[in-house]
Amino acid sequence: MDTAASVWLVLAAAAVAANLPFVNERLFAVAPLRGPKHLGWRVLELLVLFGGVIGLGVLLESRIGQRHEQGWEFYAVFFCLFLTLAFPGFVWRYLRRHRHS
Repeated sequence: MDTAASVWLVLAAAAVAANLPFVNERLFAVAPLRGPKHLGWRVLELLVLFGGVIGLGVLLESRIGQRHEQGWEFYAVFFCLFLTLAFPGFVWRYLRRHRHS
């Protein structure tokens, strides 16, 4: 896999992972809950999925060549990008009016 494909794969994985906590009512998209999922669970899922996307990026970077050490600035910027990618799911879950049947 070349560098450009790896970058697009990480960005696509980040977009899907950032919206996953907001589009389903299961815990980590696997375990069903008895009641509705609260915002705290969604934030925890968001943080765990952020770590998973970082891990995917590290794995792909190490397969391409030598892995470069990143400072805290890189992770802060990527977390802000991750939160920006989560915005559509947040809007769909909390700001859109759902029809009650």
